[in-house]
Amino acid sequence: MKKYDLVVIGSGCGAIISDEAVGHGRKVALIDKGPLGGTCLNLGCIPSKMLIYAADRAVDIQEVGKLGIKAEIRSIDFASIMERMRKSAKEGRDHIREGIKQSKGLDFYEGQGHFVADYTMEVNGQQVKGEKIVVACGSRPFVPPIKGIDSVDYWTNEQVLQQNERPDSLIIIGGGYIAVEYGHFFAAMGTMVTILEMADRLTLAEEPEISELLKKALSRRMSVHTGALAEEIRKGANGKVTVAVKIGDGKRREFTADRLLMAVGRKSNADLLKLENTGVQIDQKDFIKVNEYLETTKKNIYAVGDANGLQMFVHAANRQASMVAEGILHGDKTKLDTSVTPHAVYSHPQIASVGLTAERAKKDHQIVVGRATYSSIAKGEAMMEEEGFAKAILEKETNKILGFHIIGPFAPELIQEVTNAMASGGDIGPILNGMHIHPALNELIEAALGNLEEP
Repeated sequence: MKKYDLVVIGSGCGAIISDEAVGHGRKVALIDKGPLGGTCLNLGCIPSKMLIYAADRAVDIQEVGKLGIKAEIRSIDFASIMERMRKSAKEGRDHIREGIKQSKGLDFYEGQGHFVADYTMEVNGQQVKGEKIVVACGSRPFVPPIKGIDSVDYWTNEQVLQQNERPDSLIIIGGGYIAVEYGHFFAAMGTMVTILEMADRLTLAEEPEISELLKKALSRRMSVHTGALAEEIRKGANGKVTVAVKIGDGKRREFTADRLLMAVGRKSNADLLKLENTGVQIDQKDFIKVNEYLETTKKNIYAVGDANGLQMFVHAANRQASMVAEGILHGDKTKLDTSVTPHAVYSHPQIASVGLTAERAKKDHQIVVGRATYSSIAKGEAMMEEEGFAKAILEKETNKILGFHIIGPFAPELIQEVTNAMASGGDIGPILNGMHIHPALNELIEAALGNLEEP
């Protein structure tokens, strides 16, 4: 058995911790079943956004007529778009592997590890023991036990990335960010897309009016059905897939397409680690239980990123990893603050949010709400952006920002100004006192904060 100061499970955000520990002279083991670099680099944000950027440009061309410009898309090289994405991911993996080879204080165990005793893991038949252990094992697609699901060749967000041929038609079960992002991508590529979401609206984490506008916008380019519960899946004629759903009114409908994409959520990979052998507790959804310092129920074992399920975004995972690294290496214990974690949905239109929704804020605060449309600012009018908007949620007594939500062009970039203000205490003064370029989209933030009223 080999013994280490630190064992890290997972090379996504976990690599931040292993790199820092090696740099501080610790003896470190890194365990990863692959692919190197974790979900974001290989199966999530990076590859999907490379695809979606191409989709965004295609939709720009399709919609440019409103500006008085005539343009058309003559062809789309789907295979080339997919290969460019995969090449980028491979280059990233190769870079990480080379870094591991050159790291003198790091032993890399490539394989699925599991606990066999307290602080002891087995990988490929070899046992390793760590004085401290960080679990950064990531997550994988959750596939619900719908009748007939095992009888068809369905995709998840992982299989999508291996395709070279564009399907003529696609059914997506789910209505969260993965579903609407890939719905946008395939529709832009020319696929007939059908989205089936069991809830009464898309993207449940967003403000209801944002979800409403998203459905309205997507419905111009694809078929979107909310309140549609998938009850059975079966093979159709000529290799097609048929999904039988119960609509909200109790009626049953069937949808048929060339391909099926399951996009109903994620589950932690923690269930693969046999945590019961080391006393680390998990919740009912297999996410690892942690306290405010990201410590598990077993002393000197931590869990970061998707493994704990607190906020399943790579930027949140990286921040958690940096926190744990500081604690392990320097004894600096910092409490995790999840209140100022921005996120984005790269659909078309784009969405970005930070902080509380109005419904959640009302439970603990007296609030005021500010709204502004893109069309109310000069740059938005120039873009002929007639539907997008921003919504600010502030505490009435203090004018402290509690939440901010945007749907429209460049929403992920625009949200940063608000995120910075909230991370500095939430005072709107620095935003309003700062001079905003005119005309520019950043005036949307200023406009929303200038239209405050009680809901």
